[in-house]
Amino acid sequence: MGKYDPLEGHLRRQKSAIHEMSFRDIERVLGGLLPKSAHRPEWWSNEQISATRHVQCKAWMRAGYRAFPQTHAERVRFERRMAANASRDA
Repeated sequence: MGKYDPLEGHLRRQKSAIHEMSFRDIERVLGGLLPKSAHRPEWWSNEQISATRHVQCKAWMRAGYRAFPQTHAERVRFERRMAANASRDA
């Protein structure tokens, strides 16, 4: 089990399109502290490259979300990604 797997599981259980969490909330889900680098917006980048080494990004992307950090407030807004077919059908 990877360090960020609990975050992926938590996000997968969410029913809403937007889910906001404080850094502290995320740390509770993870059962450990976020790294100091989480205070930099680039740590929360939504990389879609499968070869990315940013395991934290893989967790929220696999759960179907994109991350939008508010690092000054130690919060993150996760927004559910739209499926290509769903956006065409709307």
